[in-house]
Amino acid sequence: MVTTVKNRRFEDEDSGLGVRHLQVFLLFFALTVAYALRVNLSVAVVAMTDAASVNPDFPEYDWSEKTKSLLLSSFFWGYVVTQVPAGQLARKYGGKVMILTGLSICSILNVLTPICARIGGWQLVCALRVVEGLCQGVVFPSTHTILSQWAPPKERATLGTCAYSGNQFGTILMLATSGVIAASPIGWPSIFYISGGIGCVWSVVYFFFGAGSPSECKSISAEEKKLIEMSQASEVSGAQELPKEQLSTPWMSFFTSPAFLVLIVAHSVHNWGFWTLLTEIPSYMKNVLGKDIKSNALLSSLPYVCMFVMSFVFSTISAQLNNRNCISTVTSRKLFNSIGLWIPMITLICLGYVDTDESQLAVVLLCFTVGMNGATYLGYNMNHIDLSPNFAGILMGITNGVANIMSIIAPLIVGFIVTDEHDPEQWRIVFFIAAGFYLVGNSLFVIFGKANVQPWNDPPAKPRRNSTPQVESQH
Repeated sequence: MVTTVKNRRFEDEDSGLGVRHLQVFLLFFALTVAYALRVNLSVAVVAMTDAASVNPDFPEYDWSEKTKSLLLSSFFWGYVVTQVPAGQLARKYGGKVMILTGLSICSILNVLTPICARIGGWQLVCALRVVEGLCQGVVFPSTHTILSQWAPPKERATLGTCAYSGNQFGTILMLATSGVIAASPIGWPSIFYISGGIGCVWSVVYFFFGAGSPSECKSISAEEKKLIEMSQASEVSGAQELPKEQLSTPWMSFFTSPAFLVLIVAHSVHNWGFWTLLTEIPSYMKNVLGKDIKSNALLSSLPYVCMFVMSFVFSTISAQLNNRNCISTVTSRKLFNSIGLWIPMITLICLGYVDTDESQLAVVLLCFTVGMNGATYLGYNMNHIDLSPNFAGILMGITNGVANIMSIIAPLIVGFIVTDEHDPEQWRIVFFIAAGFYLVGNSLFVIFGKANVQPWNDPPAKPRRNSTPQVESQH
């Protein structure tokens, strides 16, 4: 009883800005760098294959549309492969080690992209992108592992949203600046030099100031450390606390847990819709509405600006609801996930009926659709840590691996359905399919989703020789 009272006191105590907020700030820039390195080729490849009209002072490559598609998809071949192993490795060696290693190597390889294009053509660039994908596969599982140890339960949604909003910020930066850089005197190679160089700078900063957990951080105050540990302990009170390397991974429990299975579904349907929009909407705008959204940097980045801003709006609303104890955690997750999937479901259906002479309305609906997706940061995206603080990184690796397979399949399905890119009836089918995924996926999440720590969060310990009893704070 005394412990419970103390836990509540530390949960409710307002500590202001602390080291945990610095760690989230560093994670925000980690994801900014990750997405800048991920999307820079999509803009740079235009200048690389048409340098004469952008900046004739730099090399031009005669790559077909098929080759360009191959280059743009090659990143995800490696990305999917390392998702699940990355979660396990982050648990064993720490999230800091994994994310620092992955982004450092990826940044260096990015700087080498222009050289590889010159000496090895598209084949070497393709191989380079596969390796970059392998390196970035560690980012989301490592981020979740770090957040699970730094974020008190009541701040989890807010801190998680702040960190993951770096995804949109990196996308916005690249889409808004890459065209300008390519046309400038420093040319398209500088897109890779600048983004990769910034990644290298982040790596140095994170090496000195980043920490995988409060116990690894030397600058954290005793008060803040105790606040984090006590608030997290209250979430799993009564559970056996063991060193994480002694906990065996309960794989069978993962895949027999309805709460985790619907989490996989929720993550997958989100990716289906999100990547359908990201890859196919520009083609829809150009061929059906006669408006090439890719040709305008502002319009191209505008939907992600909306998502970036709305993620903070939703985060503020969530924080107020939590501070006033208006709704439970599970209700909050389901509410915001429904906003992030069911409202876009409606706008996608509306988009299918927009007339060809109403391009401005189509852009508004697109921005609204992507903007509302920002609410999912407070929904399924934080649910991995709710279910299992001990295995959050592994759970994220599993769901993100499956979800990114869906994001590869979605554009292929669109290509199968849309045989005439100028036919609005065929595009309507594409939007209806994405809306249907949103409907079914979120319905399952609402019905079967949970937000309490699952029993398999504390599995039996692995037997070890010459082991001595140890106590580690629950993470």
